[in-house]
Amino acid sequence: MSTENQYRELAIENELSLKDILLKVREWWSFLLSKWVIIFCFGLIGGALGLLYALSKKPIYTATTTFVLEDEKSNGMGNLAGLASMAGLDISGGGGIFQGDNILQLYKSRTILSQTLLTKVDYGNKSQLLVDYYINFNNLRKGWEKKPELKQLKFSEDNAKLTLKKKRLRDSILGEMVYSISTANLIVAKPDKKLSTIQVDVKSTDEFFSKAFNDELVKNVNDFYIKTKTKKTLQNVKILQNKVDSVRAVMNGSIYTAIAVSDATPNLNPTRQIQRAAPAQKAQFSAETNKYILSEMVKNLELTKMGLLKETPLIQVIDQPIYPLTKQKFGKTKGVLLGGIFGGIFICFILISRRVLKLILA
Repeated sequence: MSTENQYRELAIENELSLKDILLKVREWWSFLLSKWVIIFCFGLIGGALGLLYALSKKPIYTATTTFVLEDEKSNGMGNLAGLASMAGLDISGGGGIFQGDNILQLYKSRTILSQTLLTKVDYGNKSQLLVDYYINFNNLRKGWEKKPELKQLKFSEDNAKLTLKKKRLRDSILGEMVYSISTANLIVAKPDKKLSTIQVDVKSTDEFFSKAFNDELVKNVNDFYIKTKTKKTLQNVKILQNKVDSVRAVMNGSIYTAIAVSDATPNLNPTRQIQRAAPAQKAQFSAETNKYILSEMVKNLELTKMGLLKETPLIQVIDQPIYPLTKQKFGKTKGVLLGGIFGGIFICFILISRRVLKLILA
């Protein structure tokens, strides 16, 4: 058989197979059209279910805070690192704990989220913990009614007074809440990778909780950030301040001692100058020495304070959540359309499966 004949037969087979496919599609389409009443009814049922879902679905309130971090020390090092890189050197050093995406993960850390949940907020005419408010609007205590240990659980109790069993139970419940919030309610991201702007979104079905939790979370993270960045320098300032106060006290004591010696010997015998001169000169020498030491230490203290000011990062809040918060609700029209489409697709799948099964059995 020639090659030309083989190609001709192959083309005929492909044409026949394509024709068969088109005929099969037409056949199935006619079959589904014959069942249009059933498909339409299930579409109506799906639409009704979608409408019920839209009516029962609570709106989602989103509280958004946007801010920028400006670190003078890191900016200066960035300039030096840029100049050094032109010369083929790398002086950037290791990454800080708040560089890159680390600060984004800090917002989702268990310690920060637990601290935020255990923060007291004012709602109405009373003050309560955010964790208690979270439990109330999510109706969690209804599921705890059959468990006495959970029903009597109080997060306001002092941790030191709790037994090991109660402390373990409270930590486990708090851990579940933290995991739920970090995965379902909290979004922390950089809208633009080229900028240092950070956006924090808290979403929930309660407007007050979204705003209160967002405010307290940003506050706690920013306080932790500043304290950590300035902790070492702040400790140096405290140590130097204590030393300055100590040297100043010794110097003042020496000055008073010299004057006290003179007052103690008003009519001193000229042949007994040792009784006045030696103690007075000793006290004066001590005062002069401590004066020099004090001047150097005060200078170092002021330089350390200037370094503390430079290391303290500037946190500039751009936008804060205000009432009313952005509300996202599942629309009725959307629910009816999606429900109708899913209902129609579902019954079509069932009808096709039944017919295929009949054909196989036949």
